Amino acid sequence: MDSEEKKETRVYDVEAHYRVLEQKIAASGNNFDLGRIRAAFEVAERAHAGQKRKDGTPYVSHCIAASIIAAEMGLDEDSIVASLLHDCVEDTAITHEDIAKSFGTAVADLVEGVTKLTRVTFMSKEEEQMENLRKMLLAMTNDIRVILIKMADRLHNMRTMDYQTAEKQRIKSLETMEKHGDSARIAKLTEYLDARMDTLQSFMRDIELKIQLRLEEEGIKCSISSRIKHIYSIYRKMYAQKIDINGIFDLCAFRVITDDVTDCYAALGVIHGMFKPVPGRFKDYISTPKPNNYRSVHTTVIGDQGIPFEVQIRTWEMHISAEYGVAAHWKYKSGDTGVKEGDEEKFAWVRRLLETQQESDAQDFFHNLKIDMFADEVFVFSPKGDVIPLPAGATPIDFAYSIHSGVGNTMVGAKVNGRIVNFDHVLENGDIVEIRTSKNAPGPNRDWLQLAKSGSARTKIKQWLKRERREENVSHGREMFERELRQAGIAPADIYTDEVLPIILKRLAFPQLDDLFAAIGYGGVTAQRTVNRIRDELQRSATGDQKTALDKINEQAERRNKRERHAVHGVLVEGLDNCLIKFSRCCTPVPGDDIIGFITRGAGVSIHRKDCENYLASAAENSGRWIRVNWAERTTDEYNTTLLVVSTQRSGLVMDVATVLNSLNAKVRNLSARDVDGNRSTVNITVEVHGLSELRLIINRLSGVHGVIRVARVGSPEAKKDA
Repeated sequence: MDSEEKKETRVYDVEAHYRVLEQKIAASGNNFDLGRIRAAFEVAERAHAGQKRKDGTPYVSHCIAASIIAAEMGLDEDSIVASLLHDCVEDTAITHEDIAKSFGTAVADLVEGVTKLTRVTFMSKEEEQMENLRKMLLAMTNDIRVILIKMADRLHNMRTMDYQTAEKQRIKSLETMEKHGDSARIAKLTEYLDARMDTLQSFMRDIELKIQLRLEEEGIKCSISSRIKHIYSIYRKMYAQKIDINGIFDLCAFRVITDDVTDCYAALGVIHGMFKPVPGRFKDYISTPKPNNYRSVHTTVIGDQGIPFEVQIRTWEMHISAEYGVAAHWKYKSGDTGVKEGDEEKFAWVRRLLETQQESDAQDFFHNLKIDMFADEVFVFSPKGDVIPLPAGATPIDFAYSIHSGVGNTMVGAKVNGRIVNFDHVLENGDIVEIRTSKNAPGPNRDWLQLAKSGSARTKIKQWLKRERREENVSHGREMFERELRQAGIAPADIYTDEVLPIILKRLAFPQLDDLFAAIGYGGVTAQRTVNRIRDELQRSATGDQKTALDKINEQAERRNKRERHAVHGVLVEGLDNCLIKFSRCCTPVPGDDIIGFITRGAGVSIHRKDCENYLASAAENSGRWIRVNWAERTTDEYNTTLLVVSTQRSGLVMDVATVLNSLNAKVRNLSARDVDGNRSTVNITVEVHGLSELRLIINRLSGVHGVIRVARVGSPEAKKDA
């Protein structure tokens, strides 16, 4: 059935749906003002009158559904009201002031917070998703309910994706879950689980009963539940850790919930006495909580049938927090409304996370977030025995900065388990790490940004580079910025004009050009993303028939290319006039060769052949420093170039080569010969020619000398084989 048929057959009763919301509120036991909630529903119904969803139902059905989800999450009265009104400011004529007048400033601010999460224009879908995530988390630090309402909104949209196009389903699914589609592997997993399901369920019932009875015998009051890991969770774990189904130790899992922490550890001892623990599979998140304050004890043991299973042990308070996350304090303290004094401490982990990301652009922020919040962890020890949690793959640099930024900035060496290690040494669980510091330490360098795995360490390194290396950052950033501009086909000189530069700086929110360079230099923003935004701004800086700034820049470049330029040593450099020119010794180009220029540091432009080994090896890495060059129409200079002659070993070879060169009246600047392995000889000849045609004649004549195997230009791939 396609979406049109669904629209025709779908019946929707607005009042019946709204009564479900009231029933959810009544079941929660919260004493909410149902008249106020009803008023919000009626405002939403009038505001969205005439609007339809893809399934043909009135748009207000989405508002009611989001509110029901919010009620199921245990949110407060203001959140329920805001959920009903969450799309009004964005999609209707209702304003923030209208909502504040009718329902209070708190509700209006919640609606505005949800609305702001979608009001932004980006260059790419990837950038949009990364920036939206950052904005969501920033919104959480002001009022956590904003993100919870947004989650309710997205959850209902995902539940009704059947009515969207296949492409929209794919995009929204990727955005919501950052999922990698792999239907073939998921199908195999489904087949595997279906074949073992009866055995697994019987095994789990037996284990659950054994644990329950044994804990009761020990006087430990608890609740026990079990589950088979969801197929998508299995797939994600296999994908992330690159393991097969046999590496999944928590396929079967049991949860033991006790009244207090003491009983948690008592239950752990009992379970370890009943079943054999799997080494290395014990994690104590009660004594060392995760950054988001997740607390629980995890252990993996082997059952009677040789089947491994995981046991999670926690208190009821820990359980509520784990199940409902940042919404837990509404759920756990039934009847509370609003954000209470002291609640901000419950979300301090969100604020701390964001405070470490202020020096990052959206892409870097997103990368750091996934590492800091979702990656596996390693637990290492300080020399004093303190347990330090770090992301998997962490190095001594991460450890040093986790202690204090001052320790990281003055680090000169590290020891792991008593041995001196390099800064790129990967730490493992149980390592004892000692950092050596010095007041005379040079401080971190940019290479540390590649070695550090935690977002916190990377941010502290950037902060130091920003503060202590401004001049170096400006120089380094300018080079990277101009390289990206050239890659985008924009001459840097065209950006630095009085007409264009103010537009650029305003768009990028930098007061001065050097501030932009410095930010690129220390890693606060990337040169590539900066140039992409510049192109976007220049392209849309005009309306109607008016030319954009990018059009004007392109016209300037075209005029510059057409005007007469002065060749230096017969070479014209794009965008530059009368610059210093030198010819590379590695490939010795001559007129007629395809050539490329390399912008050196303080020595002008070095000219290379396009088949030069050095150019081919570094073209990608140093792409921004290679520049287009051409030979002038007429060249009168003479150019030195070097040939390599490869021949079988024989007497008289050098004399025959010299005779050919003399007959051509060639200007020989150097000639040397030597015997090499394999019964061969090589002759290196430096000659002075006017151009490629003259050189080719010399090569052809030398190729005819008795015993000569080949003649190649020095610097070419052919010459390298015999170098």
